[in-house]
Amino acid sequence: MINGMKGLLDDEADALFQALADRTRRDIVRRVAGEGLSVSDLAADYDMSFAAVQKHVAVLERAGLVTKRRVGKRQIAHAEVGPLRTIRSMLAELEDQWVERVQRIDDLLAGDEQAGS
Repeated sequence: MINGMKGLLDDEADALFQALADRTRRDIVRRVAGEGLSVSDLAADYDMSFAAVQKHVAVLERAGLVTKRRVGKRQIAHAEVGPLRTIRSMLAELEDQWVERVQRIDDLLAGDEQAGS
């Protein structure tokens, strides 16, 4: 198992990636990362119902990528940086593994070329 995933249960990792698999949800995370936005403000910019946007926010919230807090009558959504860092770490570890594998192949091929000379 990848080191960054050791502390993360498979179900949690699945929830993070499934939540980010949708274009609208990725956009919501980007939009609320800089500053919190109300669900109403988010919904105004999408060609879908308020309820549909609310469902997207709920998926992100269940995955831990977004939290909501009530300010008066409005619910303000904010991105959570911890899960995003976890994802970045997991992907960096996967990249490191592949770079290492490619380097080993390059080394093997270089060895074959030297042996054939």
